[in-house]
Amino acid sequence: MILEARLLRLLVLLGIAGSCFAGEYAVLSTGFRLRVDRHEANGVQVRLYSNGGFTEMPAAQIVGFEAEELVARAPGPAAPEASVTHEANKESREAKVSQETKLSPKALVTAAAERHGLPPAFVYSVVFAESAYRTGAVSPKGAIGLMQLMPSTARAYGADPKDPAQNLEAGTQYLSELLLKYQHDAHQVTRALAAYNAGPGAVERYQGVPPYRETRAYVARVVRKYQQKKDPPAHQRSEPRP
Repeated sequence: MILEARLLRLLVLLGIAGSCFAGEYAVLSTGFRLRVDRHEANGVQVRLYSNGGFTEMPAAQIVGFEAEELVARAPGPAAPEASVTHEANKESREAKVSQETKLSPKALVTAAAERHGLPPAFVYSVVFAESAYRTGAVSPKGAIGLMQLMPSTARAYGADPKDPAQNLEAGTQYLSELLLKYQHDAHQVTRALAAYNAGPGAVERYQGVPPYRETRAYVARVVRKYQQKKDPPAHQRSEPRP
């Protein structure tokens, strides 16, 4: 599918950092840069560690690693305990999200997308399909807010789904993790979108986008909206200068 291939080239999948040290980026042969905490190689396989877990892939799929730039920190203890540093990092992220609550929904989307390494236009399209940017949207099934988080999903990410910034942060993180889950699948994007809408269990059960009318319409709507954002109508395109 040509459109999906284009989407795949544009998605940059980031892992969720759980280490107290700066991580690195695994540069894949596909052109993706995958954020990981660290890696181990045993010749034919490479194990990538991220968020307390790991994934393995053939070494041939990785062309190299790039160090993540360290953020300058104030002087402090030389070797703080990992748990203390993890809590500090968590509080820092929460404070950053809290500071963004006065931004417009679209500005919040941009911030969350960039934080999790996703093209903002892609996340815009998901939010438009989910809630049409209505911060107070509530579905008949109980999904809440801009990214229509179910209460259980919001709790899993420690987010208040009624807070637009926290809703977008949790939803975007969940979306990025689904894209990472299906990173080796030829239909990565559509499966991730289907899992966001109907749950990963349904995608596994049907080995792809489930045959639910709502889910299939949702996936098509997001992809179509994203395509429109990437390729505006001809009359909206600027004319080349002579």
